[in-house]
Amino acid sequence: MAHLAASQPRAVSAAAASLPAHEAGRLLFAAEARFATAAGSPQSLPHPGLPEIAFAGRSNVGKSSLINALLGRKNLVRTSRTPGRTQQINFFDLGGRLMLVDLPGYGFANAPKSAVEAWNALVETYLRGRATLRRTMLLIDARHGLKDSDRATMGMLDKSAAQYQLVLTKADKAGAGALNQVRAAVTDEAARHPAAHPDIMAVSAVSGDGLAELRAALAQFAQPAGERKP
Repeated sequence: MAHLAASQPRAVSAAAASLPAHEAGRLLFAAEARFATAAGSPQSLPHPGLPEIAFAGRSNVGKSSLINALLGRKNLVRTSRTPGRTQQINFFDLGGRLMLVDLPGYGFANAPKSAVEAWNALVETYLRGRATLRRTMLLIDARHGLKDSDRATMGMLDKSAAQYQLVLTKADKAGAGALNQVRAAVTDEAARHPAAHPDIMAVSAVSGDGLAELRAALAQFAQPAGERKP
């Protein structure tokens, strides 16, 4: 259970602890964000440093759009309507305090089978063994709920004792009733997975719904302000 223990937030400074969660999240995500590096193979993964939050999910679930929305940027992370466009693990440094990690999507992708298998192996290597990974945000399309490929990823993370949290994306495209049904079903299923966080979040990169809550949740993992990078 070493990974699960490592997933807990680090101690924060007294000043940071005194801030309301939403304000801490707002301040963190208002900081300068920059592309740090990309890795196309396990050997090219950067040396672990800042705490990392990974964004995983099926191809075209909206990972890149969500990261851009959290940062208040339109195109820091390149988005595409074509599934499988993200072919590397991309690292984004947020104010020298937190690393946001955009993972290649799993499931259907407009790419050769060999390339998809290589991406999947790279993602699994990263998720299983990254010492600085604090939490994986597993994104689920709110219109469709959990798919078999999502469940396979959840099972892999459970076996690795790598803590993850389910986030329903594109919530603006699901009606309120349908969203509540999907959220209830996902919550019920997540309760049967030992490494899954019990709170299911719903967000929209278009309307902004849920972004403040997600920023607040992620801010607890950031390196305290003023502390030097490892």
